[in-house]
Amino acid sequence: MKFVRWLPVALAAAGIFASPSLARIKLITLPVRERVEIQLDHPDATLVEEERVVPLIKGENQVDFSWANTQIDPNTILLRVMDRPDVKVLSVSYPPSEAALVWAVGANDSGSARVRISYLLGNLGKSFNYRAVASRDEKSLVLSQYMRLENSANEEFLISTNLWAGFGKEFLKPVGLNETKEMLMAKFDKVPVKKTYTCDVSEFGYIDQPQNKLRVPMHYVLKNDQANGLGSAPLPYGKVRIFIDGGNNQPTAFLGEDWGAFTPVDDELRLYLGVAQDIVVKRTIEKNDRHRITDHFYDQEVIVKFEIENRKDQPVTLDVSENLNKLRNEAVHAEVGRDVQWELGKQTDLGDSDAEKSTFEKLLFHVKLPARDKDGKAEKIVRKLHVTFKNEW
Repeated sequence: MKFVRWLPVALAAAGIFASPSLARIKLITLPVRERVEIQLDHPDATLVEEERVVPLIKGENQVDFSWANTQIDPNTILLRVMDRPDVKVLSVSYPPSEAALVWAVGANDSGSARVRISYLLGNLGKSFNYRAVASRDEKSLVLSQYMRLENSANEEFLISTNLWAGFGKEFLKPVGLNETKEMLMAKFDKVPVKKTYTCDVSEFGYIDQPQNKLRVPMHYVLKNDQANGLGSAPLPYGKVRIFIDGGNNQPTAFLGEDWGAFTPVDDELRLYLGVAQDIVVKRTIEKNDRHRITDHFYDQEVIVKFEIENRKDQPVTLDVSENLNKLRNEAVHAEVGRDVQWELGKQTDLGDSDAEKSTFEKLLFHVKLPARDKDGKAEKIVRKLHVTFKNEW
C-alpha cells in the first residue's frame, strides 16, 4: 500500500495499549506491531506507518506513547482508528519533561480496535547505486539499480516491513538495529549506449596547455526513455561502477566509477570513463582581429583552429564544443560580464552542427574522424570555427 506524501506523522518506535484505569501504560507493555510500512520517497524524511491491535474498555481510555532515545519529530503525530467508528480520539496531552504523549480515546463498547500510527523517523534513509556492464562492442549495457537502506534511528522493525522508495517494486524485509541492507531495485538488459569523445576548453581544459592539447574525456551516454528499455521512472543520483564484458567466457573488466546525476525520464545520463589518450586535439587562435565600427564600438573577428588526430583502429566522432562567452573573453583578454552577440563566419567547417544541444551561448559540432591507416599513421584533420563578436566596447 502506498501513502500520500504529505500525511502528518507521529513518533518513531511507539505502540498502543489501553488500561481499565486512567493510569499511564508504559512502553514495555504495549502490543506488538501487526504491520509496518516504511516510505522512503522524500529525500529528507522517512514516513513510517504501523498498525497494532489494542484492547479498549467502554468509556475513556488513556493511550501512552513514548519515544526515548529514538529519532523523532515530537511535533508531528497522527493516530487513526481503522475498524471501529465508535472509537474517537478525544484529546492529546504531553507529560512535562518526558519524550511522550498521552491520547484520551473514547469507546462506546469494550473490545479490540485496530489502530494505525504514522510518524517521521530520522536517521533511517536510503541511497542508490548502480552497476553498468557494457557489451564487448560498447553498443549496449546491462544496468542494475540498487537501493541501500541505512538504519541509524535506534529503532528496529523485526516483523516483515514493507519498504517502498516512491517508485519501482516494494520489499518485505525486517529492519534490524543499526542495520544496512542493499536491495536490487531493477535490472535493465541491452540498454543502447553511445560512447562519446568530447573536447571543450571551457569545461574540460587542457591536458598539455604549453602544446595547446585539449583534454578529451570519454563518456557512455544512455537515454532514460522507454524506447531504450528505461523510462519507467527517473534515475536517482548515485554512484555507478562501470565494467566491460570480457567476452569468450572471460570475466568482466573494471573501467571505473562515476556519480550518476539525477536523470529525469527522457533525459540523458552521462557516465565518465576517463581521458582518451589516442585522440589528439590541438586548439589555437589562428586569427584575432578588431574591426572598429565607431569611436565606441568594434567587432572582434576570431578563428579557432583545431588540429585533430585519431590514432584508433576504428573511425570515431569527436564532439567539439565552444562556449562563446568564454571565447570572447579569451579574444579580448578581459572578463566581460555581458552576454555575447555573435555571428558565424564563412570559414567555419567543424562538421555537423548539433542544433538540439547547441544554445546561443554554446555551440556543439560533431567531427567525423577516420581510423589510422594500416601503417599506424593517423591523418591530421584541420577544422575551424570562424565567429565575429558584434558591438564590443
